[in-house]
Amino acid sequence: MKLLNSKSILTVIAAIGITTVNAQDTVHYSGKTLSNVDYHHGQLVPVIGVHSQQVFRANREHPDQADGFGFTYNHAPMLAYWNKTFYVEYLSDKVGESVPPGQTLVVTSKDGNTWSKPTVVFPQYKIPDGTTKPGHDGVAKNLMAVMHQRMGFYTSKSNHLLVLGFYGICLDAKDDPNDGLGIGRVVREALPDGKYGPIYFIHYNPKWNESNTSYPFYKKSKNKAFVQACDELMANPLMMMQWVEETDRKDPIIPLHKEYKAFNYYHLPDGRVVGLWKNALTAISKDGGKTWPNATRAPRFVNAAAKIWGQKTSDGKYATVYNPSEYRWPLAVSVSKDGLDYTNLLLVNGEISTMRYGGNYKSYGPQYIRGIIEGNGTPPDGKMWLTYSMNKEDIWVSSVPVPLTEVATAHANDNFAQLPAGKELDKWNYNSGLWTPVSIDKAPDGTKSLALKDWDRYDYAKAERIVPESEVLETEFVVVPAQNSNGQLDIEFQDAKGQAGIRLAFDSTGTFKGKSGYRYKNFMKYEAGKEYRIKLKLNVKNRFYTMNVNGKELSLSLMFAPLTSVSRIVFRTGDVRRFPDADTPTDQNFDLPKAGDPVKQASFYIKSFITKGN
Repeated sequence: MKLLNSKSILTVIAAIGITTVNAQDTVHYSGKTLSNVDYHHGQLVPVIGVHSQQVFRANREHPDQADGFGFTYNHAPMLAYWNKTFYVEYLSDKVGESVPPGQTLVVTSKDGNTWSKPTVVFPQYKIPDGTTKPGHDGVAKNLMAVMHQRMGFYTSKSNHLLVLGFYGICLDAKDDPNDGLGIGRVVREALPDGKYGPIYFIHYNPKWNESNTSYPFYKKSKNKAFVQACDELMANPLMMMQWVEETDRKDPIIPLHKEYKAFNYYHLPDGRVVGLWKNALTAISKDGGKTWPNATRAPRFVNAAAKIWGQKTSDGKYATVYNPSEYRWPLAVSVSKDGLDYTNLLLVNGEISTMRYGGNYKSYGPQYIRGIIEGNGTPPDGKMWLTYSMNKEDIWVSSVPVPLTEVATAHANDNFAQLPAGKELDKWNYNSGLWTPVSIDKAPDGTKSLALKDWDRYDYAKAERIVPESEVLETEFVVVPAQNSNGQLDIEFQDAKGQAGIRLAFDSTGTFKGKSGYRYKNFMKYEAGKEYRIKLKLNVKNRFYTMNVNGKELSLSLMFAPLTSVSRIVFRTGDVRRFPDADTPTDQNFDLPKAGDPVKQASFYIKSFITKGN
């Protein structure tokens, strides 16, 4: 989980014997698009219809509004779909990475939108006093374990869901829980009623056994189906490959003894297995994962020390999802027809929520991506479901429509009151936080609308509509601000790369205005609860735009930045974020004031949105 500097990365790559191969024989990127790290979105074109949802928001000041503990390091989520339910498991430390105490929690959802409060599945664990590690001077004294797991779930052939974690030992903040010197891996069963079975150890590291650990060995369980599921898991080499970092480096259950990290895999049509690791390392197994050649760095893939995810999608194609930079932003996806040749690079999440709490090895950005690995369930909607942490602080989930599409073929004609229930936002992209929700809700007059609400002092709600690329664009939309003395709603007209040329704003002083160079141009005062029908016409060639609000023509205005076309319209309840950037110090060692306290809620309702252009 720790970030490696460039020298360390080169040392690791040299040590594990990376070789060059013919690009056609392995996973490779043949596209031309690259990410620009100067922008959180990388200037990448979004996949249409991605819905990103915060499922856990850390809160130290008010733990009852979060996990009940107030832990602010939350990371490494895993995802499964079982019993018509989404399961997200994540590990949690009190303040920072590798700083105990640690524990593992699970949140669940029936629909992917409404999520449960976290449940502790693997609680804090006391390390026996006097415990040491070879090569380390530290000695455990009143020390708790930290959790570390590269594998969260396993669904057996008899449809039993196992939840797994690993108790690691960190004798100081620089120590590693995944050095093969931890205690061991624990397991319990998820039950159909939402509860969990007893905790067992499924595998011990050297020096540890049933006599000096706090939970029994799984073979002691009287639940034959549970024991059979555990045996089945341990007989699967692809499952064991996920254990490599935490298990003893010489453990015979691991097929490949190399210092590769964060393994995941998918099958090719010919039965071969593609393996992926951090740093875009890849290899192909011809025998179901029993043996592997040395990994190679996937040609032309850009990926640093964060995870990379790969899977077959419901349309028969393949997708890899990762941070295509030396940083942990943006979160992007590349698509392949054959599972080897990846040809494009599209945006999944280009937001970096403000990091509210500093801590050890906390990195900025949407990172440590994971989807649903083969065998761990198939959601009925055919979408690609992903989970990741934001800033190693909050846990998010994104649903990505399949097939992945970035080009709008028709203009918007969204009258939300008339659209089918549950389908209103199919062509919209949004980022919806627990304190910045985006949803279909009733406006003050009872009309079904797109609602953006915000009571988070450090984040914003965002909804975005992608339309056909146009040099001349006409839009008509109806906005109802629920208040005029707090909050804000920015409305931006952007090109395909996310560069804005027009920014309108309902601000916190009751003024409707537009950005005009350095300054803003005040158009009119607005009232709380009143409907505003805005008709805007723009022409990128002369940079002018006109507006009519509730039948009143406003003065001719000039775009504040030149664009060659417009294809994205963004509604956002906060200012543009440009922090962090490529020169921001890696580690944030400070907390933000009142990070756990809400601000007065602001709500904005969009009743309709229509465009036409050329």
